[in-house]
Amino acid sequence: MNWESIFIGLAAFVIIGVFHPIVIKGEYYFSKKIWPLFLIAGILFICAALATKGNFLACVLSITGFTCLWSIKELFEQKERVEKGWFPKNPKRNK
Repeated sequence: MNWESIFIGLAAFVIIGVFHPIVIKGEYYFSKKIWPLFLIAGILFICAALATKGNFLACVLSITGFTCLWSIKELFEQKERVEKGWFPKNPKRNK
């Protein structure tokens, strides 16, 4: 049995679940302007995955990296969801 694949799937599930509120809070407090941070983090995680010898750790790092990159798209979509009234707008931020 290949338990490592089960743990990689579980790690992907947890990572994606953790990034969901990060995107929501990030857009709320900083707006979509923080997308370069997600880009830099994504590139760094992917590079770390390429430099890692352990299969499990490399998989988790690459999943995290690509989740960071996907979060850029989600930031812009979160802005649209806020404009539609689906999520609260930060009253301390003008734009």
